[in-house]
Amino acid sequence: MIEVRFHGRGGQGAVTSAELIAQAAIKQGLYAQAFPSFGPERRGAPVQAFLRVSDKPIRLRSKIYKPDHVIILDPTLLGTVNCADGLKPDGYIIINSHRSSDELKKLFPDHNIAAVDASTIAKEEMGVPITNTTMLGSLIKATSIVAIESLNEPIQNRFGKIAQKNVNAYTRAHKETKIIKKE
Repeated sequence: MIEVRFHGRGGQGAVTSAELIAQAAIKQGLYAQAFPSFGPERRGAPVQAFLRVSDKPIRLRSKIYKPDHVIILDPTLLGTVNCADGLKPDGYIIINSHRSSDELKKLFPDHNIAAVDASTIAKEEMGVPITNTTMLGSLIKATSIVAIESLNEPIQNRFGKIAQKNVNAYTRAHKETKIIKKE
């Protein structure tokens, strides 16, 4: 089983991201669950979403405390939330960041990192700085949790007329993600 914790802010689509990957996994014949955890339910407040994907039925119903991977949609959370808390030693921190590889290694010296400037990609491809679907390309690049093509149908179902912009954004993020292995 692969467990992923998403960190974002209310309104950024962390919950939607987890749901889309779960739908893609189910489309591939896997088992999946996606669910949110909210603190104060307001736009801009820190939120978490959780994702489990497995080739066997999933019986767990708890939050994820020791994730295989962590996705950080909003890098401003780094000053307020310990996003890497509980991350397994070989897991990835998948982060929306324009920082250099050296800067990221200093921030997360004990972890593998997958970094992409999702904010820029989202603005250029979709016209808005909402990074949730963009970051899915980076997640897939780092983890191969699902095949990138399996996202197409869930994205189409969710976004309709603007689906192609989202497909362009996560496809570009997949290509532009930098993989930084821990030393």
